[in-house]
This record gives sequence, C-alpha cells and structure tokens, in this order.
Amino acid sequence: MSIASRERFAEVVRAGGAAGDPDDVRLDVALLLLSAEAMTDQDVAGPRLDILVDEGLAALDTLAAAVPPEGRDDVRLRSALAEFLGAPSDYGNLESSLLAEVLKRRRGLPILLSTVWTEVARRAGVPAYGVGLPGHFVVGVGDPDGTRVLVDPFAGGLLLPYDRAREIAATVGRSLKPEHLRPHDPIDTIDRVLGNVRAWASTPERARHRLWACELGLVLPRHDLGLRRDYGEALVAVGRYPEASRVLEDYADIVAGPMPLEAEHARRIARQARARLN
Repeated sequence: MSIASRERFAEVVRAGGAAGDPDDVRLDVALLLLSAEAMTDQDVAGPRLDILVDEGLAALDTLAAAVPPEGRDDVRLRSALAEFLGAPSDYGNLESSLLAEVLKRRRGLPILLSTVWTEVARRAGVPAYGVGLPGHFVVGVGDPDGTRVLVDPFAGGLLLPYDRAREIAATVGRSLKPEHLRPHDPIDTIDRVLGNVRAWASTPERARHRLWACELGLVLPRHDLGLRRDYGEALVAVGRYPEASRVLEDYADIVAGPMPLEAEHARRIARQARARLN
C-alpha cells in the first residue's frame, strides 16, 4: 500500500458522491488500486503505481479488442474470455480477489471474473452488467429491463439458466427476487470484494490484510456500521491498542441505544486492548 494509492482510491470511489453513481465510478481503476494495497510500499513507490494501473487497463483493452464484431453478445464475449475461470481452490488465495493478479493468472473469484467480463464488455460496446445473486456473482448480458441472459464467468462464461440461479440462492437460504437480477452498484461491488478479503484474512497471520481491507471499506461513500467494529478488532490484531480502544469506544457510543449488548461487547474488547498497554 502507499499514501498515493490510498488517495487515488478515495478519489475514484467518491467520484459518484454518496450514491456512488455507476456512470461516475470507475470499477476497473478502483479494483486495480485495491490490488496495490496487498503490496509493499516499495512495490508501488513512485511510477510503479501508475505502471500497475496502466498495465491492468491495457490488459482489459487487449481483451476487448479480441471480442468479435458480430454474433450473439454472450458468445462474442465468451470467445475472448473463455480462458478466465475459477475453481473452489481459488477461494484460498488472496490473489483471487486482486484484479491485477486475476488479469495475469486468468483465475479468480466470481466477482472479480465478472468484473473482467463487464469491463471488457464496456470497452467492446456490449451491454453487460454485474449481477449479485445470493451466494454467487454472475453477469447479465443484454438489457436488464428487457431481453437478457445470465452467464457464469466462474464457469468460463457458460449460460446460467434462471432455474439454476434460483437453486444457487436456495443453497444460502434465500429466494431469488427480481432485485437480485438488477445491475450491481459499483460501490457495492467494491464493498463485496473487500468483504471477501476480510473473510480470507480472518486468521492472525493475515491481520495486516484484514486491516487494509477495513480501512478501504471505511473510505467508501457508504458502508455497514459493523465495519467500524471490524476495524477496531483489526487494529487489536496488529497491536495498535490505543487506536483500537478509541475506535471501539466510539462504535459502542453509536450503537449503545439500539444495540446495548453489541455496545457492551465492543467496550469489553476496548478494555482488553487498553489492558495490553500495562
């Protein structure tokens, strides 16, 4: 990570204001800058950050140039992107959540692979958008208010029948609703990627990654209130006890009215953090 990458990330994700207007937020640039957070300061020092972003954008441009000019839209995209896919083992790798690495490895989590599809589609003039199904992330190709199909980039871009989409939602105890098939907001997509990173970084040896994923989440123009507690706990995990105590106490003050038990839990962690200073 670097101060420069953090500042640029903030500029990109706040471009659309509090609402995160999809026309203003560059999802490709935001996720490439997110990739820089997993690197050392030296890796992204000076012009290296620009190189990281430029190389990622150039890779997407190259893929878009390979999309055939004619044919059914999902087939056109699949012909250029069929090598991108995922497997269960990819969930154990941080690289699977970093766009810069996904573009190199052509492997990743569903939400990153779907981003590759939508960003290539945008460059090629093909109507496509991310779809955040309960339990999975896919791509809609076509008009979200008219004729469209679902494709699963995690499976190499195979067509995903709506019956199968309903089954996927059911596996996580949800019913598929019309709003689940709407274009996914870019800020929500970035937040979902950061949530995947935090889940991957839940073990003590990955605490540094959990911390930056929390910090980036707090930069977003909107985020879940519980992220503040996660941030305080991440500060504890990296040994920044005074900061952790302040963050957790502030969080407890905010939720004390509607969630008194949650507030007491946060204050207990804050007290334990202060005790480690003795």
